[in-house]
Amino acid sequence: MKMTRKVTMMLFAVCFTAICVLYPQNAKAAKLGSYAQAEKKALEKVPGATVIETDRDYDDGVLVYKIELVKGNKTYDLTYRASDAKLIEYEWEKKYVGASKNKAIIGESKCRQLAEKKVPKGTILSIIQKMDDGIDIYKVKMKAGNKSYTLKFHARTGAMIEYKWEIKATASGSSSTSDGYIGLSKAKTIAKNAVPGATVIKAEFDMDDGIPVYEIEMIKGEYEYELKIHAKTGKILEKEKDWID
Repeated sequence: MKMTRKVTMMLFAVCFTAICVLYPQNAKAAKLGSYAQAEKKALEKVPGATVIETDRDYDDGVLVYKIELVKGNKTYDLTYRASDAKLIEYEWEKKYVGASKNKAIIGESKCRQLAEKKVPKGTILSIIQKMDDGIDIYKVKMKAGNKSYTLKFHARTGAMIEYKWEIKATASGSSSTSDGYIGLSKAKTIAKNAVPGATVIKAEFDMDDGIPVYEIEMIKGEYEYELKIHAKTGKILEKEKDWID
């Protein structure tokens, strides 16, 4: 019996050692502590790409790494949260797009179908047709789960020319942040109260001349609203209303 127990303990020790060798510092490996680590993660996401620029910054009080890459006719922008190496923003855009003026506009209904196919179970918040650098496009805002999407389609060919999704950076999955910030969720509520019935299409943290602010973009009917809210006091510092082009 003693011999059996001794053999069992030896086997357990061997297995534990093997795990430590194969997965060293597993808990720490999830964090990003350098530019090199961030670039490695980005290249795993976009194999064969070339890193153009890497920045370390704070997004809503959370440390992040932002990596810009290029591959073929596309540029990529990826943002990773440093604390757990989680990808919280992913975007690609075609560098060269023809105007294709000889083709007719595909129509909003067709654009809606393309967007819903790209983001299954997503909810369309807005579809706007406009000119972008001489090209007719449809800009679509969507929401699915905890991700916000921005899609751009060529309005004459139906080809997707830009794709982006993002998850708002938080330190622990909550909407509040450190340093006394009110949090993005509270800022959105303030903005919605200021413009009842409006839909938030974009919300982000920024520093405006040294002042921490939340920049909220909303749409209501044929108008687009932009608000700047003090990140600590919740006071609305700016409010703009523009006709949607």
